[in-house]
Amino acid sequence: MKALGLIELPNLADAVEALDIMLKTADVRFLTWEKKLGGRLVTIFIQGQVSAVNASVETALARAKGNIVAHAVIANPHEETMKLVAKSAARNGFGKITY
Repeated sequence: MKALGLIELPNLADAVEALDIMLKTADVRFLTWEKKLGGRLVTIFIQGQVSAVNASVETALARAKGNIVAHAVIANPHEETMKLVAKSAARNGFGKITY
């Protein structure tokens, strides 16, 4: 079963570091990112099997240096949720995502 993982940090440098930790932890795929409040909040989106996404998010929570503002793991996300993520990926130049 596929899952969607999100982690939100207060700046881009911390978000990139957290993303690196997540990608090195388990077999997950980076989908896209969103910047809000002029880049003061950065949300990273990953996808993979539920166990892999859980492991990646939990490891980032434990090891990332930045203050993690929010996080979530959504098992078997609804098609409409994935459409929202796909729009973000397209807007950010990441191309088409599969779900």
